[in-house]
Amino acid sequence: MSISRAVNVGLVSAGVALLASAGVVAALPAGAAAAGCSVKYTVSSQWGGGFGAEVTITNLGDPLSSWTLTWSYGAGQTVTQAWNATVTQSGAAVTARNVSYNGSIPTNGTTSFGFNGAWTSSNPAPTSFALNGVTCTGGTTTPTSSPTGSPTPTPTPTSSPSTPPPGGPADITVNTATKYQTVDGFGAAVSIWGGAWSTAETQTLVGLGPNQLGLSIVRTGLSPVSSEWSTQVSALKTAKSYGSNVKIMASPWTAPAAWKTNNSRTNGGKLKTDYYDDYANHLNSYVQYMRNQGVTIDVTSVQNEPDWHPDYDSMDWSGTELQTFVREQGAKVQNTKLMVAEAVNLNYGYTDPTLNDAAARNNIGYIGGHLYGTEASGRLKPYPLPQQYNKPVWMTEWNLHEADGSGSNIWGNPSNAAAWNETLDDIMRTVHKSMESNWSAYVWWYGKRYYSFIGDGEAAYGTTAGAPLKRGYAFSQFAKYVRPGYQRIGLTKSAKASPLEVTAYSGDGKVTLVILNRSTNAVNNAVIQAPQNVSRAEYIATSQNASAASQPVGVNGNQVSVSVGARSISTVVLTL
Repeated sequence: MSISRAVNVGLVSAGVALLASAGVVAALPAGAAAAGCSVKYTVSSQWGGGFGAEVTITNLGDPLSSWTLTWSYGAGQTVTQAWNATVTQSGAAVTARNVSYNGSIPTNGTTSFGFNGAWTSSNPAPTSFALNGVTCTGGTTTPTSSPTGSPTPTPTPTSSPSTPPPGGPADITVNTATKYQTVDGFGAAVSIWGGAWSTAETQTLVGLGPNQLGLSIVRTGLSPVSSEWSTQVSALKTAKSYGSNVKIMASPWTAPAAWKTNNSRTNGGKLKTDYYDDYANHLNSYVQYMRNQGVTIDVTSVQNEPDWHPDYDSMDWSGTELQTFVREQGAKVQNTKLMVAEAVNLNYGYTDPTLNDAAARNNIGYIGGHLYGTEASGRLKPYPLPQQYNKPVWMTEWNLHEADGSGSNIWGNPSNAAAWNETLDDIMRTVHKSMESNWSAYVWWYGKRYYSFIGDGEAAYGTTAGAPLKRGYAFSQFAKYVRPGYQRIGLTKSAKASPLEVTAYSGDGKVTLVILNRSTNAVNNAVIQAPQNVSRAEYIATSQNASAASQPVGVNGNQVSVSVGARSISTVVLTL
């Protein structure tokens, strides 16, 4: 999944129009101010025959307690899957209704939902929307540089005023006696079908020095063609040797075409049951090949997205088929730990059968899933069954870059508001929630891409190949300082600290806190209380106007004080 490139509206390549964004703003008659709306419709990704879209509604009228949005497609598009709304379709007419938790929209408030769809000859944007029967009229517009309804960030200085020594009641109290999951790491994928990271790029991504991002997991594709296995060897060897405790994860998108029911690498198709043993040997051969090249494959997935069947490499499995394969063939894959099953939205139906079968369960080490639709499906939360059997849960792919709108050159600008809002409010928020959900790893999509952690040099988006991007610095607030083997621990907060989203970790004689402040107000002189005296404290922050910048911190015995900037993510490292 996650193969997309935003281009300008109306740009046609090989007969296919890829819509990047469209907006429709209400033009209301005099006296009708109590009813009105604006709608931003964005195609966030598109592939042959399919697309993903996000719709943001802004209520310009009186507060709403429930909503229904309607539109019609003009080119035969169909909605196939939705999240954050109940979407139905009759012919060209589409109706989206709120779900239980997002029915209320205050005046000038916003709500969003997303969906996947199918298209044939073209995929033009809808030209008209109606909210609760009121037409949102007006022409198609280009989105502004900031997502609709996103708060305007208050700049965070690269250095805050001198922080006084702490004293008095604590605002955040760390409790090392309360223990949660052990962290395996934070990472990203190499190019699955393209070229490899260079040595310098790999070092930037996994290194722990200045302007390096500290990734501890690198995901790579396991090609069905063995002659392609050598492509990533150099980058993976560099990651292992240069980084600290870096794990390599391999994900297959498909088996060789001849082993599948559709005789194709693409469009799903199942692995024929009489080739189960061949597929196990194929996975094992890859692991042993890499081992002979000096690369340990720590985790090997049985299948990337078994529930997604696009017109690129893919293969279809059910949960019971995965269970059967793992039970009967899993032991043949040596010198690695198997993962099941990287379903698109961590659908438990693809993992529970294996977990509930003792013989199959004993042949796996990890449970994996992707973040697409997981939060809307109510599964961005603790997953009790893997915890019961001591199988760590990894989030192994997510990709979001809707902030680029119609392809504007925003990603090379480190202080761009739209890019920062999306990074903080969507990407970093879900990393935080994944940790609170007792998941052990968070793996982003490509580490090298214009909207990711280091730039790819693509001229249209203004990034420099190999140079760290703002999103990379933000991600490093977790990746660089919460190292593999650290354990998440408990904490309590005062009312003063209530706007802050905080997780704490223990390891290497340190207590590390990662703090998100997504509010528009700073929390100054927040007092953190450690379980014992602090010998050294470090405070690093990333915001719209700062990139992993050191900040002042006051220390007094077992307390430290920090000033947490508005719209920022920061890390406090306490050496005890």
